[in-house]
Amino acid sequence: MAESSYNCSVSQGFNFQKDQQILVGHIVSCKVGNDQFDADFNVTDPEDASKLVKVFGIVSSIFWSGGYADPVQFSCQVSNPNKVKIATLTHKSLANTEVLFKFNIYDYDPKAKKYYKCFHSNDTELKGLVQKSGGELVMAIDMDQSGEVVSPKNFAFTLGVMPQDLDMQIHLAVSLSDKFVKKWGVEVAK
Repeated sequence: MAESSYNCSVSQGFNFQKDQQILVGHIVSCKVGNDQFDADFNVTDPEDASKLVKVFGIVSSIFWSGGYADPVQFSCQVSNPNKVKIATLTHKSLANTEVLFKFNIYDYDPKAKKYYKCFHSNDTELKGLVQKSGGELVMAIDMDQSGEVVSPKNFAFTLGVMPQDLDMQIHLAVSLSDKFVKKWGVEVAK
């Protein structure tokens, strides 16, 4: 199975520079259990630098092994209000581990001289469950402020998401014109 692994620039995510052609990513929205986190960062849209987009997190890394039942694991920087919500959530016993999330990872196409979405949910909410590893939930928030970008205050959040028993799609591309779709999740008949 072909892996999809992207290490994104947090600095570029917060302070977009048109002359730097490096990976940048956004967790557009995220909900865990009954807690909808705020999309409270207003950042530049890499596909149209004249526009701003509201996002929940600025991605530092995202990984998927490529299998239908494999988790999507990501780390991103979140705001102080979201850090407080997540920290509270991590100390509760989560009866509902459902996750709803949308993401966009952007790469630069040197031939077309444009950014494009290279790994994304196609503006569709993916439905998953918080991944478990050794009986523990793969969800963590760093209580110390990150230092890579000082303002706005931001904190590292890590989450592993297993797909629910549904047929969903993850969209990939290797250039502006070379795009494909892979299945995520396996439908279970009820």
